[in-house]
Amino acid sequence: MTTELADNVRKYRRRAGMSQEELAHAASVSPGTVRKLEQGGTVRMETLHMLARALNVTTAALVASDAPEPVGQAEEPNRVNLVQLRAALTPAVGLADRVAETAEEEPNLRAFRRTVQDARVLYFSDSYKSVSSQLPGLLRDAAKAVAYYDSGEEHQQALLARAEALRLAGTYLTQVRQYDIAYTALAGAVADAKNAGDMLAAASGVGGMCWLLIRQSRFDEAERVAAESMDVVEPKITRAEPDHYAVWGGLAMEAAAAAARNNRPEEAKEYRKAARVAATAVGTAHRNISLHWSVFGPVTVAMKALEDSTVVGDARTVVRKAGEEEALSPKAWKRLGGPSTNDGNRFTLDLARAHTRTGDLSAAMEELVQVRETFPEWLRHQSMAAETMEEILRKRKRTLTTEMRDMAAYLGVVG
Repeated sequence: MTTELADNVRKYRRRAGMSQEELAHAASVSPGTVRKLEQGGTVRMETLHMLARALNVTTAALVASDAPEPVGQAEEPNRVNLVQLRAALTPAVGLADRVAETAEEEPNLRAFRRTVQDARVLYFSDSYKSVSSQLPGLLRDAAKAVAYYDSGEEHQQALLARAEALRLAGTYLTQVRQYDIAYTALAGAVADAKNAGDMLAAASGVGGMCWLLIRQSRFDEAERVAAESMDVVEPKITRAEPDHYAVWGGLAMEAAAAAARNNRPEEAKEYRKAARVAATAVGTAHRNISLHWSVFGPVTVAMKALEDSTVVGDARTVVRKAGEEEALSPKAWKRLGGPSTNDGNRFTLDLARAHTRTGDLSAAMEELVQVRETFPEWLRHQSMAAETMEEILRKRKRTLTTEMRDMAAYLGVVG
């Protein structure tokens, strides 16, 4: 993170009339961290959140574009591993006109959507390699179907089928941090759903786009597109269906996540309030994975609200509320319905980090092991898991346990 970041931190610190030591004290970081940043060093995004709060600016104001760092000597593996998927999403463009490929036989859209749903099941069951191998063919078949049905209801259905395939591709690519082509896929999913006239499907695609933007630290944009999309699909109280509330509430949670990470806590509270209103209207967990990738209800909203405490580094609140909040109790899960696997796993990682910060390293390891046992591939792609493990290694005063050494090796952490 680089020259412009260093200049921004220095500029806002001086504008606030603070010395490096005073900023460090206000942000609860070491003076060496501030000096390192102002000299062009790198820090975690969490540290930038803390500095932004101390300086009373948004996190986005501290993060600015700069020239990219030189690449390493080794070829980045996914450049090769995903070459077919890149070709399907970003085909080569030249001067000669190319006619879009069409299916030789009439496509069976119902069968195609079942195939996409099967691939989605593989994704949520942690079978990333299988998903990656299937996606290029699915995207090519979807494009052929859209070209084959060039008008009428069949064209709308073909667009929605392609939107589902693109959403899957974009979600998978975001998960494995291939953000450039993830954006292409998610933008295409939103556009196809809009062109098909299904605004709820389009809005659920926006939810995926917001997740991508947050991962890229584009907090301003993520909050804006989520809030704007909420206005477009706001439920009409007298005739709204659970799907409608779930999609709208999901956008509210994305807006809240972006605002909280961007040092806008009051705005985050308002979005969380909107999400709770939607969850109350739904009542119990509403599941519509097949159309809207949505598991939404009171439990999910309560889990996501704890993320705000994680963002500001309030580990004690995370641990306390996880044990005290009625919506997060095992009984509530049975009565109200549990979250999606992804949301549940993310909540477990939040707890692992909070336990680490409060000094309960055994409890933190229990949370990490729990996720690894059920979703090992998912865990390997989570930077928070690696960062939590690094912190465990730093704080461990005695000899590392076998379990700790094994987890560190699994996550690629050296300590």
